Amino acid sequence: MTTLGFWHFAAKDPSRIALVTPEGEEVSRGELLAASNRISHGLRAMGLEKGDSVAIVLPNCREGIELYLATFQSGLYLTPINNHLAAPEIAYILRDSESKVFVSNERFASVAKPAAEEAGLAGEHCFGVGLVPGFRDYAGIGAGRSDVFQEGRAAGGVMNYTSGTTGKPKGVRRPLAPLDPDTVAALFTGLPAMFGLKPEDDNVHLVGSPLYHTAVLMFASASLHLGHKVVIMDKWTPEGCLERIQEQRVTSSHMVPTQFHRLLHLPEEVRGRYDCSSTRAMIHAAAPCPIETKRRMLAWWGDSIWEYYAATEGGGTIVSPEEWKRKPGTVGKAWPNAEVRIIDDEEKDCAPGTPGTVYMARGQADFEYYKDRAKTEKARLGNYFTVGDIGYLDEDGYLFLCDRKADMIISGGVNIYPAEIEGEILGHAKVADVAVFGIPNPDWGEEVKAVVQPVDGAPPGDDLAREILEWCEGRLARYKTPRSVDFITEMPRDPNGKLYKRKLRDPYWEGRERAI
Repeated sequence: MTTLGFWHFAAKDPSRIALVTPEGEEVSRGELLAASNRISHGLRAMGLEKGDSVAIVLPNCREGIELYLATFQSGLYLTPINNHLAAPEIAYILRDSESKVFVSNERFASVAKPAAEEAGLAGEHCFGVGLVPGFRDYAGIGAGRSDVFQEGRAAGGVMNYTSGTTGKPKGVRRPLAPLDPDTVAALFTGLPAMFGLKPEDDNVHLVGSPLYHTAVLMFASASLHLGHKVVIMDKWTPEGCLERIQEQRVTSSHMVPTQFHRLLHLPEEVRGRYDCSSTRAMIHAAAPCPIETKRRMLAWWGDSIWEYYAATEGGGTIVSPEEWKRKPGTVGKAWPNAEVRIIDDEEKDCAPGTPGTVYMARGQADFEYYKDRAKTEKARLGNYFTVGDIGYLDEDGYLFLCDRKADMIISGGVNIYPAEIEGEILGHAKVADVAVFGIPNPDWGEEVKAVVQPVDGAPPGDDLAREILEWCEGRLARYKTPRSVDFITEMPRDPNGKLYKRKLRDPYWEGRERAI
């Protein structure tokens, strides 16, 4: 019998606080357990079977955690969808994931309702937190159901969607473990343990980033499975973060460098107002962190700034504060039971210090891009996979990243894939060709820029730029929509049609060191 996992800790001490909501509501372990059990019974009563998917478009909230725990002990996949997506983008994921139940919040009713209709999802299996026209009340899922475990509990999983060069997101789907949820939950606690976090031990985990991100949900759920209290923010602000660190005595969180930038931009008198001495493992990833930014955070919060490099597909590397100070800029060494290789274009290992494509061992955590075997195989080399990043290993086995995927934009820690944006803009009648890439942004790291070749007879200028940006509205999430549009007479393409995007992008970075 495992001594880890949320269910073990809920039985051990049901009155202890498990969750603090954005509204400040304190939810005990026993209350959270009962709610997730009722939902588990409700999902089964709707006919969901092992391997089915439940999709959610929610803010950071109690309901998202309840659904995670319910699906995880029911042999179901939870599919969290970015709540900034447009209705057609949500509909695509609903269809592709073959979700049988869809839960959204009234805040997103304007996209949730048309997305469900476009995906052909039956109204009786759509539930709203608050008023979503055509959706049933979320409370109805578990209303009148038993609050004890259902029979035949089985481990579920999370199927996150990650975009690719095709422009359409792909679900990263791992086979469900043939184990009970308690055992699998205990295995998940190995991740935060690598950062020095221990069971219970008065640890408090702060969730400031959206739970639809793979790592954010992974660390939040692993914290529950370690018996830690989880404190959720709906919308992250720098001072709001500091307030919660002080009030809740926060020990851990998962962050991105943009949040560090914004914290450091607070006036010194504001920063000095808050006690951050409780922090032990403020873990960052998802985007490159400038060396000076990290040095300043270490000086402020002490040796609590940890870093790792990984992907939704698996990974990766980890570096402690002490190691990073010895090797500034590294993203660390391969973590336990992982392996990193640097491979050249001839599929041979690179010598230390020589850049190549970063490959990581898949190990036991196999995956496939749902319904896309070709994309899955393209990313693999034997038991290794790559997301296309370029880097090198030093003599001691520490990984340094030199570049990212050639075209991917990382803005505020969020991956943005230009091909999808280019596909939408090309649908405009006055656009002959388009290239989308990232240019410097002092706050977000990068912002989205579009360079357009107009069709003959369409004059370039402010009017056409405005038309193109209006065209994107409703077709793309706001964060994917270009901030600005420039024009070019002819795109730099070779005779085979290959676009030399670097020729377009490099002038915007002239005199600036790209954070890679």
